Amino acid sequence: MTNTTAVKQLSAQAITSENFQAYGQVIFPSKDGKLFDADDAQLVLDNGIPRFYIMQLQGRGCKFHNITRHAKCTQCLGSLGGKDWLMAVCPANNNIDEPALQNIAAFRIPGNCFIKLNVGTWHAGPYFEHDKVDFYNLELSNTNEIDHFTHSFLKSHNLEFEIV
Repeated sequence: MTNTTAVKQLSAQAITSENFQAYGQVIFPSKDGKLFDADDAQLVLDNGIPRFYIMQLQGRGCKFHNITRHAKCTQCLGSLGGKDWLMAVCPANNNIDEPALQNIAAFRIPGNCFIKLNVGTWHAGPYFEHDKVDFYNLELSNTNEIDHFTHSFLKSHNLEFEIV
């Protein structure tokens, strides 16, 4: 007997500061000389050495079954070259090891802004329909070694998501 993997479609909504607030911040361009305020990324990077780098991703598509969180730091992601991209997120709940399935949302992010994920926000992506996209990424230097918790919906629910 074989188990058939179910595919749940997530409709990507255009990201705004308001609709992304439960997951983090959207940072849009501001005029040079603007003073620091609540519209700037509110970072938590004091648990290690910050790492700012460019990662090149290819052929990502729009399907996923794993979702990850970082419990010790915020993470910032943005595309280079003005390319739009997709991200699935679920609010942080560091008291359990599984994101709330009913709270997963997907966003379409334009190439003229970046996102800052709150500490503990579950996330899957970046995803995109382009052949390749370069992303800048700000996290801790060892985030992917000591602060990388992944949940597999394929294992827990025989479920895969597709962002549409």
